[in-house]
Amino acid sequence: MRERGGSDTNDGGHVRHLRGALAGLCLLAVTAGGAAAAAAGTPGPGRATQDTPGATAAGVRGLPAAARAARPNIVLVVVDDLSLDLVQTMRTPQVMRRTGASYSHAFVTDSLCCVSRASLFTGQYPHQTGVRTNTSNEGRSSLGGWPAFAAGGNLERSFNVRLQDAGYATGFVGKYLNEYEWVPGRALPPVPPGWSDFNVVFGSAYDGWGFASTELDDGRLTIRDHPAPPASASAAEKDAAYAGTVIEDLALDFIRDREAGGTPYLLQVAAYAPHNRTNPEGHYPGDPLFPPMFRDREGERSCGRVACGRLTAADLPGFGDDRRDNRPRRRDGTPARAWNTAGGLSAADAVRDLRDRARMAQSVDRLVSRVLRTVGDDTYVVLTSDNGFHLGQLGMGRGKGTPYDTDVRVPLLVVGPGVVPGTRREVTSNIDLAPTFEELAGLKPAAYRSGTSLVPTFGDRGLVRRRHAFFEHTQQTLTGNDPDAAFGGTEMERIPSYTAVRSRSGLLVRFDLDPRRRKESWGYEFYSYQRDRFEKRNAFAAPRHRAEVRGLLARLKGFDGCRQTGDQRVPQSCRDLAR
Repeated sequence: MRERGGSDTNDGGHVRHLRGALAGLCLLAVTAGGAAAAAAGTPGPGRATQDTPGATAAGVRGLPAAARAARPNIVLVVVDDLSLDLVQTMRTPQVMRRTGASYSHAFVTDSLCCVSRASLFTGQYPHQTGVRTNTSNEGRSSLGGWPAFAAGGNLERSFNVRLQDAGYATGFVGKYLNEYEWVPGRALPPVPPGWSDFNVVFGSAYDGWGFASTELDDGRLTIRDHPAPPASASAAEKDAAYAGTVIEDLALDFIRDREAGGTPYLLQVAAYAPHNRTNPEGHYPGDPLFPPMFRDREGERSCGRVACGRLTAADLPGFGDDRRDNRPRRRDGTPARAWNTAGGLSAADAVRDLRDRARMAQSVDRLVSRVLRTVGDDTYVVLTSDNGFHLGQLGMGRGKGTPYDTDVRVPLLVVGPGVVPGTRREVTSNIDLAPTFEELAGLKPAAYRSGTSLVPTFGDRGLVRRRHAFFEHTQQTLTGNDPDAAFGGTEMERIPSYTAVRSRSGLLVRFDLDPRRRKESWGYEFYSYQRDRFEKRNAFAAPRHRAEVRGLLARLKGFDGCRQTGDQRVPQSCRDLAR
């Protein structure tokens, strides 16, 4: 099924437009070059065997013939907690929107960092990866964190393994997975397969300064220390040691080194901004909860494209909304237990945090612009986030984990060879990125991927194949000790487990309101976005939405039957649930 909208722009015009727009920001253009060609071959279980990439008669679907010649380079930038309200403050995403593909309905499988990143690496839902929470609570739980990712066989199923086997140089820089950590005096963590360069910046970087990172030396993991400058140091010295600066430097070094060679490369850059710090005291006097670089702390324009004074609670759709009419309903329409009962956030606190998060986002903005300036002609650059973030919307506090747009809807922008500028109406999920990168590399996506390649939409902005995305969430109390709960109070513990389905026009959530293991008590919420910008009122029992609710319930039932795990092949019927 295809939907059409808007006129196509020719490839040459796209390149000239991109060059002119980036020049306005002192950038160089990402010009048109080669793209991948599709190749056959389905991997078996475990580590995929090498496929031989090569051009076919058809090339990569959806791309012009001029963009089919060679395997491209790929740079994926994953931002931490970048909510859509911050994109307006960043300059480079506006350039990428004008000159590339912008996916206006892009979602993540779960709005928790580790769960979402596991899905991104594998192209699988949480029930397939086995990563359902951020942490293992120091080994007390098998539900989350790096231990669950490694134990579930996800290392071998990650897209970087297949690309490395296909001849790509693969690099990782920045935040990896929760609990992939090192403490002085303890053994180093293992080296995940599939990385040529592996520069993980450990979790103390949440605080901005004072952290360690990894390097590979002949395949062996080594540690590099990045101490925090003293409080007496200049702002420039502190900014040079900022986690965002270190991540940017490592990323650009990788790109420059690989551009000098002839091997195609994949680089994933994972920033820590604009995540809040986890150290209650901060590193320096006056550090805000969301600590930006010192160069971004002063002045009305420190919030980027939007003056700080113009960022208000009006930029947070749903702020101040009465949460009493969001209460879940039982299947028969009667009220169920209310779960959204935690304390809210004052307007003053929400606006202060919004502005500080905008200041933090400027370091990411500069990182992406410098990546675009450094990459070569045949490079795709993808910008997205692991999840969103709420600041007081729907009567909540600050945090994530909900199925609402504040938390699960993320930016997704792509520029590169053959990408026709324009907004896409395709409903996408972060599980779509793994098969996308495989197809760009000339590989047939692995049979155990639940996602679908976005490559056909690069050259056809009117193409719409999928209209639904699915979410899964496991209540944080089943694991405990989540670092994101440090400043969120009890809110993250109160968010129930749920399964949800989202279309462009509506959201249906099935909450399990009984937090006990192996106990269930269902409550439903339905929201229509046809008139409202946010989840204003639970309309699950409203007669006018009965047909839409019935259809979404049927999709949830179908999703319940798709319980493939690990390296099991995903039936096409399960992928078709997103149509």
